[in-house]
Amino acid sequence: MASAATAPPPPTNLKRIVAASLIGTTIEWYDFFLYGSAAALVFNKLFFPGSDPLVGTLLSFLTYAVGFAARPLGALVFGHYGDRLGRKKLLVLSLLLMGGATFAIGLLPTHATVGAAAPVLLTALRLVQGFALGGEWGGAVLLVSEHGDAKRRGFWASWPQTGAPAGQLLATGVLSLLTATLSDGSFVAWGWRIPFLLSGVLVVVGLWIRLSVDESPVFREALARAEERGRTPDSAAEKLPLVSVLRHHWRDVLVAMGARMAENISYYVITAFILVYATTSAGVSRQTALNAVLIASAVHFAVIPAWGALSDRIGRRPVYLLGAAGVGLWMFPFFSLIDTGGFGNLVLAVTVGLVLHGAMYAPQAAFFSEMFATRMRYSGASIGAQFASVAAGAPAPLIATALLSDYGSSTPISLYVIAAAVLTLISVGVAKETRHRDLADVADHGEAEVSVPAADARSTA
Repeated sequence: MASAATAPPPPTNLKRIVAASLIGTTIEWYDFFLYGSAAALVFNKLFFPGSDPLVGTLLSFLTYAVGFAARPLGALVFGHYGDRLGRKKLLVLSLLLMGGATFAIGLLPTHATVGAAAPVLLTALRLVQGFALGGEWGGAVLLVSEHGDAKRRGFWASWPQTGAPAGQLLATGVLSLLTATLSDGSFVAWGWRIPFLLSGVLVVVGLWIRLSVDESPVFREALARAEERGRTPDSAAEKLPLVSVLRHHWRDVLVAMGARMAENISYYVITAFILVYATTSAGVSRQTALNAVLIASAVHFAVIPAWGALSDRIGRRPVYLLGAAGVGLWMFPFFSLIDTGGFGNLVLAVTVGLVLHGAMYAPQAAFFSEMFATRMRYSGASIGAQFASVAAGAPAPLIATALLSDYGSSTPISLYVIAAAVLTLISVGVAKETRHRDLADVADHGEAEVSVPAADARSTA
């Protein structure tokens, strides 16, 4: 049984913790997705002028992908210090870094003003965004996972995951409002800056809420045990969570990376690349494409907690496998619906795609948290998630745009997503079920005392 120190907090405290994680992740994803939407809509004109439209878009998405390259570094740094100092401190830092970089993008001079320095500055700020987001995800989901109990962990831990569609909803909604009220000339000239500058206000709100929550009791107890052991041989390993993760949890890291492939690739094809495909190949207006993503993101937000709750009932793996198979099967109908050019079909295509994506994304927070021991959990979950993003989400819009440019067809893009779905099905298929694990009982390697035998802690449901 869990000790009193790790007993679930009162419902009101847990809800406050969930709200703090959700609001923080919403702001972080708002900042990150805002860049992706702007990369598809205006950055090709403002920072890479004079190029062929698709080439300019490719260059714009290249800076978008740079942000993903910085996420593993963020995962390593934030994971290391998050496992040593706590989740809360690092989450505050990640929010400050992300918000500051996004606000600065809104002040950037364009290529017409400073020439080649403009895309260089844009790329540098994108790197800061990626670094911050690489540390954000693991801390946010762990803060909730470690406060709750095993019975409803899938449900509660899925709420920080709704920060992604909420951020997408907010970013797309602001851009949609601006494109609807401003002329194309005004939007390109100055209107695109408004959503980036708005980030400054959102960060102040997020910090106020995030500073009000307590550190995870599971982490505090694990830290106290480590301090009691003092200068034992085990203490050296605790100073390097990355080494412990790669030594004791390398299989779990590989499973997490494989599980991310279909989830990450499908999401960025459905939400970012669609703004290119729908406007260039299907003849859909920019406003129509944004509105479709807006509606679908609202549905996505609503279904994630439902998928999380289902994972508490039937397990993380069955729900995840359903989502991976679903997005693979949906890709050909997805593009066929978009090709019709009808708004209803466009909404249907994106909405179904995101609902199926939610079946992977919702249980992911609890699933990854339950794989790793407390004193290496931030590092393990972050490394597994963010290293996969370099091969998955980072190049997804870039690869999809290049395939469209080379083949003039959506078929290679569908096959690309299907291949990712197969990889995820294999990875999750060989993983162990984790939904019954007590995070306080997933012992740190090297601890003298554990609440349950290691074999029992890692057994299937």
